[in-house]
Amino acid sequence: MYEDPQLVKLFTTYTRDAEAIGRHLGRSYAEHTRDAPLLVATGADFALYPGGGRPPVVEGYRLSPKGFKELTGVSHLGPAVASLVHLRTRLGDDVWRPDAERLLAEVSRSRTANSAELWRDLIQVEAFRGREHEIADMIDYTCVATARYLEKALADEEYLTAETLRDDYLDGGPVPINHMMVATFFLAGMDISFRIGRWLRSQNLDWSRTMVLIAGRQGRTTAGVTWNTSSVATMVLGTSGHQLPLERMYIAPHAPVFATPRDGDLSEVAALEHELRAIWCSTRATVELGELMFAGYPRYSPEGVRFPDVSDPAVTEVSEMPVVHSPEDMHSLVTRLRVVLEDPRQLLSGAVVDLAVAALAEADWDPAKVIVPGLTGVRYPSS
Repeated sequence: MYEDPQLVKLFTTYTRDAEAIGRHLGRSYAEHTRDAPLLVATGADFALYPGGGRPPVVEGYRLSPKGFKELTGVSHLGPAVASLVHLRTRLGDDVWRPDAERLLAEVSRSRTANSAELWRDLIQVEAFRGREHEIADMIDYTCVATARYLEKALADEEYLTAETLRDDYLDGGPVPINHMMVATFFLAGMDISFRIGRWLRSQNLDWSRTMVLIAGRQGRTTAGVTWNTSSVATMVLGTSGHQLPLERMYIAPHAPVFATPRDGDLSEVAALEHELRAIWCSTRATVELGELMFAGYPRYSPEGVRFPDVSDPAVTEVSEMPVVHSPEDMHSLVTRLRVVLEDPRQLLSGAVVDLAVAALAEADWDPAKVIVPGLTGVRYPSS
């Protein structure tokens, strides 16, 4: 393929080349904002670069916190059982049987390990304080219901169908498993939002100056790359009291990320500051060319998330997360569970994070005052 060297040189004068005009613009912008705080979120941690050459501080929010994996393991029972149904009825794969046997064994062991004392004395999630008995009862009930369903399916594989999955397991019983999934997703989101909210508030950030970058992969490969599909973006906006201008938060799925620091070693985090600031600043500098070049034409204005209303039975399809009218609005809440599965843009963890953040803010950041849908006021009967 022929390329004219002179015209290619013109191309690289503005872009690509290390000394291109666009690179100069980005570097100059970074120099003018070197004292501004930069908040970076990866798939597992937050890092705050205070600016002015001061060292970063890091707070984990996803995989490292106490209780996350234990609670999420229970949350995943619904999709796990549904996957067995899918393997047998849609794909005709006999692997469903050994998988069901393995899941049954793990459910039995988990039920034995679960107790209010485990959650109160060993796992000790601060945001769950006072709810340990409720959580233990919910997990016990879920393990019993799951075991019963799996035992029936293993005894008679014809029982393992989409109809029995919904009627006898997900929507059936004294408390539907769907309600448990809402509760566990909400609890996880409340815990993360409580901890990160407290940490961010302790930093005394000036949100009008703060630069926010959500870097790298968030959850599944296709998810969380827009403002209204990123639970991390929702959490930051809610924690700031919506003082952070939406236009100061960028989602950069291809940006480099640091590994979760170990033993207090922040060298890798610190080493990335220059590159991460350059990404934010070069993006912002280009955005500001719009007003310079096209004043008088309609400007772009970011808008918040719009939620469709599914309370009308005539509504059978949605393209965004539905609005939830109250903690008892299980139709909308379970619809959100369906949306995060079917919409590849959504983070599975994002089903109710916005609701958890809003509820915490309304309760003055006291998790004990928050109504947890699917848990508060719900009696999960024992076996």
